[in-house]
Amino acid sequence: MAPPIRDDAQWRTAGDRIQALLDASAAGGPAAHERAVQLVGEVTDLYGAALERILRIAVSADATLAERLAGDDLVASLLLVHGLHPHDIHRRVEDALDRVRPYLGSHGGDVALLETVHVPDGFTVRLQFSGSCKSCPSSAVTLELTVEDAVRAAAPEVTAIEVVAPPSSPTVIPPATLFSRVQQRAPRHASWHHVPEFADLTPGEVGGFSVAGTTVLACRIGDEMFAYRDRCGVCRESLAGAALHRRMGSPPGDAVLRCPRCHAHFDVVHAGACVDEGADPLAHLEPIPLLARDGVLSIAMAAQPTEAGVA
Repeated sequence: MAPPIRDDAQWRTAGDRIQALLDASAAGGPAAHERAVQLVGEVTDLYGAALERILRIAVSADATLAERLAGDDLVASLLLVHGLHPHDIHRRVEDALDRVRPYLGSHGGDVALLETVHVPDGFTVRLQFSGSCKSCPSSAVTLELTVEDAVRAAAPEVTAIEVVAPPSSPTVIPPATLFSRVQQRAPRHASWHHVPEFADLTPGEVGGFSVAGTTVLACRIGDEMFAYRDRCGVCRESLAGAALHRRMGSPPGDAVLRCPRCHAHFDVVHAGACVDEGADPLAHLEPIPLLARDGVLSIAMAAQPTEAGVA
């Protein structure tokens, strides 16, 4: 295994900083902004040409290097920018869906890639969902953000996502309301926020964090991370002080979160559904999309980005 890259997280978020600097250059007037854009374009083209030559030399010496380079998400993002990625769009979208399937499974759903179709302005991706939302109304939005983000990151040339309903079973998310156009649409109500500090949680630990002015409860179960808003699905009070418990007779890895106030129990792995006998089937925690984006743990929140910190 290759040694970790120094300041890896810094380079993975460089694109956001470059865009912020370009936006700031507009304060100097249209001419200054245009020159800044041209400068970034020249530098990008120069390094793209060099990257293409490096890739050719490397692959001529060892054909397996292309696959290994594509497996590094930071390198893969640069290969995509310069049209050098060794995998076609169908393979990239399929791989992206494979990465989020465990998350979809935690909400009782799954997704299949039916086809990718070349259209005049890019590509259309057709998906089919199956499963259920584990009685969690907010799962629809959570799954929409998760799948859309994965597809956009893996295949920026995708301009539309269509959902095809299974012939006989209900979909996880109604096809008519799941996706709008990916790139040509109004801004989403949610934005992504880096939360690398979530990774510091140990297995079985629950932590409270303030992100974009909202208190978020993060839980680690084995190698998996889950995030929920800090509000009990039954008594609606804060979950501060809540802890994970394993139910008697349950398999390893099964965990429930116990509200310290009303003592309700919620299945953290499966969309936060309340598991108490006789509980309202609609009682649940509110899940927050939590994904590794560009190698950095991130969550989707409705507020404007702010620096995350421990609550």
